[in-house]
Amino acid sequence: MSHGEKEFIAALEGCGALRFGDFTLASGAKSNYYIDIKRASTDPRVLELMAGGMAALMEREGLRPDRIAGVVLGSVPLATALSLRTGIPFLMVRKESKDHGTRSLIEGTFSRGEDVLVVEDVVTSAGSLVDAVGRLRDAGLDVSTAISAIDREAGGSERLAADGVKLHSLLRASSIPGVGK
Repeated sequence: MSHGEKEFIAALEGCGALRFGDFTLASGAKSNYYIDIKRASTDPRVLELMAGGMAALMEREGLRPDRIAGVVLGSVPLATALSLRTGIPFLMVRKESKDHGTRSLIEGTFSRGEDVLVVEDVVTSAGSLVDAVGRLRDAGLDVSTAISAIDREAGGSERLAADGVKLHSLLRASSIPGVGK
């Protein structure tokens, strides 16, 4: 386990975001642990740690997208923090359009053909991430890479790969002591 992973796990524990017990996930799956990433991303120290980790990962992997995108609501703080950290403008991807205003599924400015890096808080089955990628592609944007704070290693990475998207993660579930896969 890397120093960065240890620091991230300690930060999750420190803010009360990592909990053990019986949980039902958004995917419907049962789990013996839960990571309340919204709790983590509302703690400025943990949010900064996640954004710093994602920026470092982008640097290591040579990722230089035109835009960063976050799915409303959970990933928007991560997209915002990463945008501030890197200077790359960000987009917000809605799950459904509002019945007022522009009714746009994608908030923010962009041009067709731009390369977009999608950030996600936690990936389990990757259903919402696959949907967001589809919305971005429908708008004429190129999406081939995503970064998540946590990969629960429950098939999401494989599902994204089948859709032509490579997933990078700051932390995999199997790296968390007491969790395993």
